[in-house]
Amino acid sequence: MKTTFPLNRFRNLKTPFYYYDLDRLKKILGTVSRISGTYGYPVHYALKANANDRILELIKMQGFGADCVSGYEIRKALSCGFSPSRIFFAGVGKADWEIRLGLESGIGCFNCESIQELQVINEMASSLKTNAPISIRINPNVDAKTHHYITTGIEENKFGINAWEWEEVARLIHSSENLIFKGLHFHIGSQITSMDVFKGLCNRVNEISEWFINQKLFPEILDMGGGLGIDYSIGSSADPDFETYFSLFHKHLRLQPGQQVHFEPGRALVAQSGSLISRVLFVKKGIKTNFAILDAGMTELIRPALYQAFHPIENLTSDGQPEPYDVVGPICESSDCFGKAVTLAETRRGDLIAIRHAGAYGETMSSSYNLREKVQTYYSDEIPENV
Repeated sequence: MKTTFPLNRFRNLKTPFYYYDLDRLKKILGTVSRISGTYGYPVHYALKANANDRILELIKMQGFGADCVSGYEIRKALSCGFSPSRIFFAGVGKADWEIRLGLESGIGCFNCESIQELQVINEMASSLKTNAPISIRINPNVDAKTHHYITTGIEENKFGINAWEWEEVARLIHSSENLIFKGLHFHIGSQITSMDVFKGLCNRVNEISEWFINQKLFPEILDMGGGLGIDYSIGSSADPDFETYFSLFHKHLRLQPGQQVHFEPGRALVAQSGSLISRVLFVKKGIKTNFAILDAGMTELIRPALYQAFHPIENLTSDGQPEPYDVVGPICESSDCFGKAVTLAETRRGDLIAIRHAGAYGETMSSSYNLREKVQTYYSDEIPENV
């Protein structure tokens, strides 16, 4: 299902802007709900991918929970009506006010990433005369085979608790009156496209779960995190292979009676429904290449500048002969580039350009660098007739 654009309405809109195909989003959400429900797997949407209000409303309507990595995201999830018991709080650096917010709101679980964090949560829960449901985020030392900036599950990463700390963690949990052990949490990276990686994760989870059970800490929850990638290649319209993804965990995890598997997808749910629409300001002739200079920049979509991410780019308003362009933005940085040697139909000033699959880590990572203003957002069901 490929996103189509209402060009007759786009032409008079101020660019750049984000555009969301809500039919595409609903289709993906429905697919995930159906398949995960077959196995009884609860799904918690990772707000860091996109915290747009209308998107969160559709996700909440599917009955998904919320995976939050800051107190600000907890506030957002609560304000959007997510049940506190379905909010899980991850993150390697939780501030005191964020922990307090989680405790006072009665969230479902704190995914803890260090021994000191466990100690602080126990002390704060005691001072509030309450208990804190906690899971231990484990660093399983599994290579996600993705970009090193978005790999999170090997020993050199800052995330999770490493194997040499587990015995101390077990002693601490047993001796802490205000910690309620709920389970184990894993997240090894983002934009993972090899299913073999997840199979390897399952094998490690089986070993680690058994170790904690032997320490008389029974993990009711095995939270497998997220990380399932999408196909960013040109012309791709296929949804992620959720059927294979969920069935793999069903096949390879050895669950004990009373254990439940949770997931925290972000990108795989929202990426393909969003596009950044921009207008060509100038076409600049170079020595080895031509530059298509857009009115959108790294302030609107930082992924290509941050870790050389690829997005399909399309000229929506030209039917000219294909030519290569370096597609760049107006920001005063050489890294402000969406793609080099991108083949576009002959491009002129004023053409509309779509940067596709920008629904994840696009709008939510935008900034005001160069004092730029936050761009407008439009949805497929409410593009204005007259602008």
